[in-house]
Amino acid sequence: MKAIKILILLLCFTSACIAQTDFNGTAKDRADLAKTSEIIHQAFFDGNADAVMSCHHPDVIKSFGYNSYIVGADSVRAGLVATFKSTHLEFLENKVESSLFNGNTAVETYLFTIKGTPKNGNKPFIFKGRSIVVYVRYKKSPTGWASIREVVQPAP
Repeated sequence: MKAIKILILLLCFTSACIAQTDFNGTAKDRADLAKTSEIIHQAFFDGNADAVMSCHHPDVIKSFGYNSYIVGADSVRAGLVATFKSTHLEFLENKVESSLFNGNTAVETYLFTIKGTPKNGNKPFIFKGRSIVVYVRYKKSPTGWASIREVVQPAP
C-alpha cells in the first residue's frame, strides 16, 4: 500500500513538472493579437494616441534605444501626442518573426519599417528595426490583449 501511495505522489509530481510544450496559442489568440497590431498601426496612421493606448496596459514600459526608457501609459501617450503633432507616421512593413503564447501572456518579435513625414514640409524619413513586445490579457483592450513591455532595436 505504501508503494502505491508513493507511486501516486510521484505521478502527480511528475505531471505537475511537465513544461508546456505548445506555445502557439489558439487560433482566436493569434487573430486577436493580429487585430491588436492592426489597431495600433491604423492609429499611428491616423495620429490617434487614444486608439494606440487602448491596446496598452497602464503599467506599460517601452525602450526605443539604449537611452530611452519610458514608464507608464501616461508617459507613452504624451510621447505619442507630441510625435503625432509634428510627424505623420505610417507602418510600411510589420513582419511577425515569432510568436509565443503562454497562458495570459504573449510575446511577439517583429521586423518593422515606418515612414515618417514631418508636417513642417521637411523630407520624409524611413525608420527600420526589430521589436519584441510582451502582451498580457487585459479586459479594457478592444482585443483582450495589451502591450505591457516593448524593446525596439533600431536597424543599423
